[in-house]
Parts: sequence; C-alpha cells; structure tokens
Amino acid sequence: MKRVEFFFDLTSPYSYLAATQLEGLAQRTGSEIVWKPLALGAVFKATGNAVPALCQPKARYMLADLGRWATRYGVRFQMNSRFPMNSMRGMRLIVAAEASGHSGALAQRLFAAAWAEDRDIASDDELRIFCREAGLDPEPLLAAVETQAVKDKLRAYGEEAVARGVFGAPAMFVGDQLFWGNDRLDFVEAALTAA
Repeated sequence: MKRVEFFFDLTSPYSYLAATQLEGLAQRTGSEIVWKPLALGAVFKATGNAVPALCQPKARYMLADLGRWATRYGVRFQMNSRFPMNSMRGMRLIVAAEASGHSGALAQRLFAAAWAEDRDIASDDELRIFCREAGLDPEPLLAAVETQAVKDKLRAYGEEAVARGVFGAPAMFVGDQLFWGNDRLDFVEAALTAA
C-alpha cells in the first residue's frame, strides 16, 4: 500500500492544518498515513533552524496566513492561548497509542483540542478526556508516557527525521521524497498518484 510518513509536532499550527487534510488525501489516493511525532525544538537545534514566531514581522504574517489556510480548508483555527505550549506528554501519548492502531485518531483529537478549541494538551485531566474521545483507555497510555521505550521512540522519530533531511514541521515523505509544509499537500498527492 502507498503511504505518507507524516512528521509533526502538536505545537505546530501548520502541522494541525496539514493533519486536517490527511484523511481525505489518503482516501483519494488509496494511501496509509503513518503518524510520526517529533520534538520540533530538537529538530531546530539539530539543523540550525529557528522558531518562526521569534521574528515579529514573520509572526504577524504567520497569524494571518494560518487564518487564510484554515478558511481555505474549511476548518476552525484559533491561536492557542498557551502558545508556545508543552506538547511532550501529548506526543508521547500518541507514540503509546501506536500499538492499538489509533495513534492517528488521537493525534487528530489533540490537534483539534490545541488549535480549534484552545484546550490544554499538557494537562493529564484533559489528556484523559481526549483519549476517551478518541476511543482509547487513558490510564495505560498515561502510564506508558513515562516509560523509557516511549521516550526513546519519540526521540528516534526526531533523529530519523533529521537524518532524512527534515528541518521543520509538518514534513511528509512519499518514499524518499520530502515535502515540507501544509502548502505542499498537492505535491504529496501528485507523488502518491504517480506511485
């Protein structure tokens, strides 16, 4: 089966926007989405990249741009009042959910909570709710978040991404082809169609 490897960080609003489009893309192309969370700060450090919001003119532009993309996609968007938020537990939770085959559903729920509902994705109480809403039992997943295996797998996704040329999020691979940014989904779809 054709597949898209989707590298993302829950703190990335552009990753949220891309994620809202993945299900439709997968259906149109008969593809599978492989969800690979990573710690974007570590990727920036490893590649010498910088947080876009640190440049004030770019930050102002980015806020307007995010709104335009949300309108184009027909999805809700609001800047999270906790930005920059701590996404580490949420991303580890997604890694822990891989064994159940529901990491994508959980990632989608956490993205919506962060970027459409202005909810706290660092709160265990909230994470329990999001797990249940994604059809998952929260307690074993929250326990797994603290395990070395889950921490190591999250770190490994980031290291894999950097080794393959990723410098930011969202980053998507179709085979060895890298596509960066939610505005490259048409190229992702073309690559999948050609595959």
